[in-house]
Amino acid sequence: MGKFLKGKVVADSIAESVKREAEELKKKGITPKLKIVRVGERKDDIAYEVAAIKRMDAVNIETEVLKLPADIEQEKFIHELKNVVNDNSVHGILVFRPLPEQIDEDIVKFVIPPEKDVDCFNPVNVAKLLEGDPTGFPPCTPEAALEILKYYKIELKGKEAVVVGRSMVVGKPLSMLLLKENATVTICHSKTNNLPEVAKRADILVAAIGKSRMITGEYVKEGASVIDVGINVDKDGKITGDVNTEDCMEKAAYITPVPSGVGAVTTAVLAKHVIKACKMT
Repeated sequence: MGKFLKGKVVADSIAESVKREAEELKKKGITPKLKIVRVGERKDDIAYEVAAIKRMDAVNIETEVLKLPADIEQEKFIHELKNVVNDNSVHGILVFRPLPEQIDEDIVKFVIPPEKDVDCFNPVNVAKLLEGDPTGFPPCTPEAALEILKYYKIELKGKEAVVVGRSMVVGKPLSMLLLKENATVTICHSKTNNLPEVAKRADILVAAIGKSRMITGEYVKEGASVIDVGINVDKDGKITGDVNTEDCMEKAAYITPVPSGVGAVTTAVLAKHVIKACKMT
């Protein structure tokens, strides 16, 4: 029977370090500040916003939210975003995505300068992630998954990792982070032939495909560590991951729960990124 890799203890450890750094900056007259830009009233955006504000308050990081209407035109949105960028009191900027269809993310992503882009929106930070450049900002959720593996001392060097999902939100960035830790990484997706057989090779199996409880025991190697990055809502309104936890627990040595797993660590990583951005400006 596998053991849970719970996120709270990992998040608390990161938050404790961040709080100390924020206090040191405040002694120098510097107040770290995050600006959240939210377009519309998506429930998942609002939920993350509430969690992020709570986390920032706890570690002495100031937070402001810019709320914009869902039907805002692109030109107006870029104008508002530039105002945020030009605010010297703001060290980190988080834009909730996806943006409404009338806003072209391929244009907007260049507006936020890399040094204030704390969730890897700007292509410069994407390139730094690919190169393993530590001055960049990886997306918070993939880094949160890596923080869990490191905290629980899950060996990565030389291990075979399979990432199920190829999005720029989690799959591809987490693959790069695992490569940097000297894991051997295979990226899978919905079109992968014999997906369960490929997944079953993994010492570390990451589920980030966006399908509720898709990963069952047939995907899991005996003794593997399973990282569930999925957040879904089933027909009963219950939050589920991409992993059928009960089924996989029989084979996995370790597994992250949903909720209280990777998601619990994401806001702590965001706070860490704000401090890093603050020190860079």
